[in-house]
Amino acid sequence: MQNRTMQAEARAVRASVCPHDCPSTCALEVEVLDGARIGAVRGAETNSYTAGVICAKVARYAERIHHPDRLTRALLRTGPKGAGQFREIGWDEALDRIAEQFLAVSARHGSAAVWPYYYAGTMGLVQRDGINRLRHVMRYSRQHTTICTTLCETGWIAGAGRYTGPDPREMAKSDLIVIWGGNPVATQVNVMTHVSRARKERGAKLVVVDPYRTGTAAVADIHLAPRPATDAALACAVMHVAFRDGYADRDYMARYTDCPAQLEAHLATRTPAWASAITGLTVAEIEAFAKLYGTTARSYIRVGYGFGRVRNGAINLHAVTCLPGVTGAWQHEGGGAFWNNRGIYHWDKTLIEGLDARDRSIREMDMSRIGAVLTGDRSELGDGPQVHAMLIQNTNPATVAPDSNKVRRGFLREDLFVAVHEQFMTETAKLADIVLPATMFMEHDDLYQAGGHSHIQIGPKLIEPPGACRSNHEVLQGLATRLGARHRGFEMSAMELVDATLQASGWPGAAEVMARRWIDAQPSFADSHFLNGFGHAGGKFRFAPDWAALGPNHAGMPSLPDHAAVIDAATEDRPFRLIAPPARQFLNTSFTETPTSRRREQRPVARIHPDDAARHGLVEGGRVRLGNARGEVVLPVVLFDGMQPGVVVVEGIWPGSDFEGGMGINVLTSDEPGLPNGGAVFHDTAVWLRAEAANLALAAE
Repeated sequence: MQNRTMQAEARAVRASVCPHDCPSTCALEVEVLDGARIGAVRGAETNSYTAGVICAKVARYAERIHHPDRLTRALLRTGPKGAGQFREIGWDEALDRIAEQFLAVSARHGSAAVWPYYYAGTMGLVQRDGINRLRHVMRYSRQHTTICTTLCETGWIAGAGRYTGPDPREMAKSDLIVIWGGNPVATQVNVMTHVSRARKERGAKLVVVDPYRTGTAAVADIHLAPRPATDAALACAVMHVAFRDGYADRDYMARYTDCPAQLEAHLATRTPAWASAITGLTVAEIEAFAKLYGTTARSYIRVGYGFGRVRNGAINLHAVTCLPGVTGAWQHEGGGAFWNNRGIYHWDKTLIEGLDARDRSIREMDMSRIGAVLTGDRSELGDGPQVHAMLIQNTNPATVAPDSNKVRRGFLREDLFVAVHEQFMTETAKLADIVLPATMFMEHDDLYQAGGHSHIQIGPKLIEPPGACRSNHEVLQGLATRLGARHRGFEMSAMELVDATLQASGWPGAAEVMARRWIDAQPSFADSHFLNGFGHAGGKFRFAPDWAALGPNHAGMPSLPDHAAVIDAATEDRPFRLIAPPARQFLNTSFTETPTSRRREQRPVARIHPDDAARHGLVEGGRVRLGNARGEVVLPVVLFDGMQPGVVVVEGIWPGSDFEGGMGINVLTSDEPGLPNGGAVFHDTAVWLRAEAANLALAAE
């Protein structure tokens, strides 16, 4: 009996939350071994969205959290920038040096010369967003956080007016599910749980709209593969057919939309033939999809983040969200469209972000244009000082940000001091002056919201971190003390911030949330389906959006849904369109270090249509050089007929060390902002290609 009790104590199952993906934030059950290490990680079966299912990469999280290459000591650069030469230093010395540099830069150039930089390596509200508290209190330059969601945000809000939508669990009650611009098999695996239920229990059809045959498209009933960034043309043709063939719900539109007659007149020329010429889809494909959508009341469109990767992404997403407005699908259970639930939580993040100290007159610079910022582009710097000091948390911009050759040039400036707080020696960390070792999510407390479902959760600290690893919040507290940054949030523990933020936002406190495991914040059916009105004044969905109110770069945007040819179009010199979507075993550059993920992904490759390969002398396993004015990369070739000719697909954000020449795929992508309010355009790149003289088979490499 005593032995069994000791074994049970040594192997406890604890509740946690995955921090790696904002739509999912999966509810987890984690084996904690001897109070010091983790074992198996599973999805919580009693959570109605996670439903016991998580992705394979998180299920094997022990590989990552206990990886032998984790950073566990603070490091000081000893050699040239980027050479990766460091020596260990003490934690206090590291924070002292950072604070000294920030104070010296502020004294010499002004506080705006310091630019804290972060993003979503963790989705926890305390550990992710707390860096803004330091920013606001110290009056450092602000950050326009565009890199992932801004184009989607803008396109969604243009029509719907607020960030919510039909309960994602309603997909299980749909008769038609359209996954448009996403690949949930790889990026939101829980979506497929509810899709599978609908297919099994209701005989629902699954349609995937994506420029190439993803893992999700491969299991769909119908895959439509339009040319990249032509989604609005397809959506317009579907609406044209709805008006033409009597699928439009005129009573619904009269009550819930702004200008149905104007839209119908506008779409009269947006025929399937017109859309076919733009998208490359056949007229028959467009007609069949339009009929299926128009005749299915319970049609649920799950909008993906692919819309947020092209210059006209906001325009495209808005056009797609107009579809349920024309057919009236919003009013049905299992019908409508959904992007993100972020608007349902009504957070008061004053303590976390120091919002009571925020000064909007301080300049705000676009994080997607970090290369432009660091190389002195006045379109970002304005009339303020050059950036001379940075603290980077939760992101790896040397690899992840667009135009990475420019980003690297900026980081190599001798007059730029960079501190990076990281879990592994990323390419950004190699460019730093000081590297601080960071905790992982099971080693600190945090609060989580869901984008793709409706649960509020707390992820408590489960085990002690290795070595000198410290959480983001602890780093900020240490710097605040040294910099003289005073704010109540710096005086609180992470769990105290969680508790205070929950209560300030009108939710139960931390103890109750943890006792209940989660809070389901999904609004009522009527509110979720906008039956009490959309989020605009007057309560109507806007077919005619006010783009000027949504961003400064709105000139020329269409007044009604339409294809906007504002993309990096193929030309005679650059005849191919490159997209760089996620790899199934990675999440941006997270998990690129774990052995199983690397073994399954093998290496970065260029997927090229066999017709294109034949024209350019490319063979399976050979090498191809892709390039444009920003740079060049060389990759092995995989022949792939799952997209239209003229499209090249390179999955995953691999470290530059996996490419010839040491620079990754984002040397090719532009940092030009998407319309109208910014956004990185990773899937909107025109390139040339040519076969390399040496053809080395993949199997032999």
